[in-house]
Amino acid sequence: MSSTTQQAPATPDYHGFEPFKLTDPFGAYQELREEAPVMFDDRIGYFVVSRYADIKETFDNWEAFSSANAQAPVKPLCAAAKKVMDDGGFTTYSGLSARVPPEHTRIRAVATKAFTPRRYKVLEPFIRENTNILLDAMIAKGSPADILSDVAYDLPTITIFTLIGVPTDMIGEVKEWGGSRATLTWGDLTDDEQIPHAHNMVNYWNYCVKLVTDAKITPGDNLVTDLVNLQAAGDEITDHEIASFLYSLLFAGHETTTTLISNAVRVLLENPASYAAITEDPTKINGAIDEILRVSGSIFAWRRTAVVDAEIAGVAIPQGSNVLLLMGSANRDASIFPDPDTFDIARENARNHLSFGFGIHYCIGNMLGKLQTRVALEEITKRLPQLQLAPGAPITFGDNLSFRVPTAVPVQWNN
Repeated sequence: MSSTTQQAPATPDYHGFEPFKLTDPFGAYQELREEAPVMFDDRIGYFVVSRYADIKETFDNWEAFSSANAQAPVKPLCAAAKKVMDDGGFTTYSGLSARVPPEHTRIRAVATKAFTPRRYKVLEPFIRENTNILLDAMIAKGSPADILSDVAYDLPTITIFTLIGVPTDMIGEVKEWGGSRATLTWGDLTDDEQIPHAHNMVNYWNYCVKLVTDAKITPGDNLVTDLVNLQAAGDEITDHEIASFLYSLLFAGHETTTTLISNAVRVLLENPASYAAITEDPTKINGAIDEILRVSGSIFAWRRTAVVDAEIAGVAIPQGSNVLLLMGSANRDASIFPDPDTFDIARENARNHLSFGFGIHYCIGNMLGKLQTRVALEEITKRLPQLQLAPGAPITFGDNLSFRVPTAVPVQWNN
């Protein structure tokens, strides 16, 4: 080798971290926390942050770390997909999660007036009734079954549709649109794979616009009408902003709760003593839900972008850099949660998990998601106290940067 020949750079050490593989990322998360708590991953172009304190501080520092990229496609849209969306009039980008103050502050203040605990607390009997309707159908089909497709898939969708004022015969379409949004935004698609999802996004957005228009013509007892009435009373929110909020809520309000209910049953059945404990004493369910959110929340990573030169844990983050915050790793940080890989429904600080984010963008619908999960667990444990995971069917999770969604949760019981 001549003296002027340069050796190829060593393969970067990603410490076992695979951005889109979420079936079992926990060993890689631990290695990142210990060896590279702030690591640049050139495969995705993000600084990856894995420790609890650093993630919480970054969430809280919205002035330096903007949420503007939270809803941007991880893989840039190809020209053909962009054309589909442009030609179809797709103009939204976020309801709240990707907006920044003062715009975020103004819109969230109006949304909070409509999205109240009172508004969805009255839904509890309706949630319980629908849980039992879905359980009736599942039990009638007989064991084995799939909690995800038989119960968790429809329940949150029916709830959010009723809250917003969407006919339940739209479930199939909205679920398809939601799946396209998750895949197009956080997935790893080829250019050709992007096209059908782009068409779905056009249909999704135009439907949200129609909901606002219809609420002004035919008001109802629902969230859209509440927002339209607040606008008419002088609150500063545009039709486009209301439609954008619905665009986010129709997705987050069912997809994440479908995942939470599915993961709740899965994790509890993987820990039979815990399932037995909440079956015998349903008052333990609320604590169990926080622990489920800690070990297996619906969202394992969220994104920020540095709007100034900054640093995280002493690592320089240049202006314009993208940052990936691994909440799924933070929630297993032993400095916050002792014995973090042990599932403990009595864990005293489980509520300190970061699965709903932190700071000004803390999930506005967290109480509704937890309410539905509590009701679902109350009814499932009451009616199927001997429920078990079906043997010989390992549970896997779809490839995604942020959403850790099981592909199925097969269960069985004595008929």
